[in-house]
Amino acid sequence: MQRTAVINIVGLSDSLLGEHTPILTGFAAKHGKQSWQPEFPAVTCTAQSSIVTGATPAEHGIVGNGWYDRESAEVRFWKQSNHIVHGEKLWDTLRREIPGFTCAKLFWWYNMYSSADISITPRPLYPADGRKIFDIHTQPMDLRETIKRDLGEFPFRSFWGPAAGIASSEWIAESAKWVEDRHSPTLSLVYLPHLDYCLQKDGPDSPVVPGELQNIDRVAGGLIRHYESRGVRVLVLSEYGISRVSRPLHLNRLFRARGWLSIKNELGRETLDCGGCRAFAVADHQVAHVYVNDRSILHEVQELLENTAGIEELRVPNETWSRGTGAERAGDFIAVAEPDAWFTYYYWNDDALAPDFARCVDIHRKPGYDPCELFIDPAIRLPQLAIAKFLLKKKLGLRGLLEVIPLDATLVKGSHGRDRVPPDERPVLLGCDMPVASAADVHHAIAAAVRSLA
Repeated sequence: MQRTAVINIVGLSDSLLGEHTPILTGFAAKHGKQSWQPEFPAVTCTAQSSIVTGATPAEHGIVGNGWYDRESAEVRFWKQSNHIVHGEKLWDTLRREIPGFTCAKLFWWYNMYSSADISITPRPLYPADGRKIFDIHTQPMDLRETIKRDLGEFPFRSFWGPAAGIASSEWIAESAKWVEDRHSPTLSLVYLPHLDYCLQKDGPDSPVVPGELQNIDRVAGGLIRHYESRGVRVLVLSEYGISRVSRPLHLNRLFRARGWLSIKNELGRETLDCGGCRAFAVADHQVAHVYVNDRSILHEVQELLENTAGIEELRVPNETWSRGTGAERAGDFIAVAEPDAWFTYYYWNDDALAPDFARCVDIHRKPGYDPCELFIDPAIRLPQLAIAKFLLKKKLGLRGLLEVIPLDATLVKGSHGRDRVPPDERPVLLGCDMPVASAADVHHAIAAAVRSLA
């Protein structure tokens, strides 16, 4: 067998390889470069699930980063249990074939309670007093304290939110080296999220992007050198490319105007009562799952979506994935935005009535993905003072909200989710000469790398 490491550089596409990524570009020239049509929808949880199972969303059931659970009548985003992903995982397949095979899964999603031998994933602690304490979850459990003792605390604030940046990818890369030096896994899956931040926040053509490309090239390059020095074959891949966007689409506000939403007043703020809605949308970048609880308006909803500016295409689950877990979890309609548009979860018409979590980093409570969490509201005159006051209250044991996230969706300049994108916006696979055309092909390419002779 050949010990193999797969480095997932989120957002990397052919258009970004070049003078600002000399290490990755040289690696591709030496070892091969492929691009492939992204999975649909082209979002993290779906793409990773297709790569690790070799199956489609119809089979593994991951139709987005989140969806509406009809039984609990709740929108569930960014869940972490690996049991949610149906189908046999790559490491289970290889473990059956190769005596002594081990796998380390480092910050890839759905990483809790998987059958991988080693896993590390971001996971805050939630004490009963309402606090949120940043931390990680590991398997084996005692690895958590050992790795933090050696590397320091995981820089959670740089993993997501307004302070997101290179520090989290640097820590993850160091954790991958730490695991390699101590455990020498047969297969290492490493997730480096850095490019996702600047590309969504500023857009792929922003003047800040070259510097950020240099940062991730440095971090990835150091990790590649470390693995190769120990005889480990390296593959570099991405999940999707990022498109320049300029138009946010607010489907739930359109539905509200039709009287289809159920809005609850909670202490003077508006929350979305999904189970009581006749129809509503779960927004996920450039894709929105539209759930129709009242079947009598199904055709009205379809007609509205087909005539809404900014929607390029409307798909239905049974035609997209046939019958199966994916179709059961998906919306009754799946709206796909035009290349320069994306979907918000917003449902309120007056910002003064927005829910208390809208201006916070709160990825689980929002009924949709919110890239505005990458920004600090420019209307706040002294944001650092506001943050300092919040941290002081927190230190004193007082409760409060860190309300610094803007409600201006036009700030967002990059998005993804579409599967029909220009060739230079497709995800890439570096280090492999095997032709790949889909996530399933990437799955087989990784397995073939491990099965090859060292």
